[in-house]
Amino acid sequence: MKKLISLVAAMAFFMVLCDLTPADAFRQTGMNYLAQQTGESGDKPSETVMGEGSAEAEVEEEEDDEFDEYDDEYEDEEDVVLIADPLIRVNTGLYHFNDKLYFWLLKPVAQGYEFIIPVEFRSIIRNMFYNIRFPVRFVNCLLQGKGQKAVAEASSFFLNTTIGILGMADAASHWPHLVVSKEDLGQTFAVWGFGNGAFLTLPFLGPSSVRDGLGLVGDIFLDPFFWVDMDLKTRIALRGGETVNDTSLRIGQYEALKEAAIDPYVMIRNAYVQNRNKLIAE
Repeated sequence: MKKLISLVAAMAFFMVLCDLTPADAFRQTGMNYLAQQTGESGDKPSETVMGEGSAEAEVEEEEDDEFDEYDDEYEDEEDVVLIADPLIRVNTGLYHFNDKLYFWLLKPVAQGYEFIIPVEFRSIIRNMFYNIRFPVRFVNCLLQGKGQKAVAEASSFFLNTTIGILGMADAASHWPHLVVSKEDLGQTFAVWGFGNGAFLTLPFLGPSSVRDGLGLVGDIFLDPFFWVDMDLKTRIALRGGETVNDTSLRIGQYEALKEAAIDPYVMIRNAYVQNRNKLIAE
């Protein structure tokens, strides 16, 4: 009985904290943002074809196009408040911490990694990590009642695991209807009617919100790596290696965004919220 009361109290606190809103109204808000888009979100990894001489140029072009769309979409709305930010002083401090961490540690390491490892292999690594985390996306599609998207995710996983050789190549990208934006528990909470709550800047992880932060914790249990028996050092090394690999494929994007912004913190905060609303509406 005590456990039940504690669970009900926790859920009530979560509802108040995240400002529960009707799911349909939230979806309509997301659709308004979606109407402003001119292209797709670019969350799906690019296709990797081993042996192509122009692979590096293609990856860089795709990454640049994605960033250009992201930058153009949000640069004119920098001073618009899209989310409550009562912890702005703490968030700003953590933003500067993450910023220094990127320029002083992550970027130099990623540049050295980029110099050593060919782009074909780095793309393969990114595709494999994406493929392994299929359960996170698939389960959240089901929780949101997005049946067609769940089928697309399952089909992509099957094709990439078989034809794509354990996810090394993004074979599913040859079928455009299988290329869908990824889902997570934060988006699931939004579809269920929970608002953003307060904005958060998480150390090492970047911009988030109360809702998405809780969703991130829940997604950990859907991640296959969580269920693999390994010590903490190995987990940290695995996650760090993935981060360095991903960063090596998009060096320059954050720098350009920061240079174009009057207030980089505000721009990143608003860009994060609008991009999340777009993903939720898809």
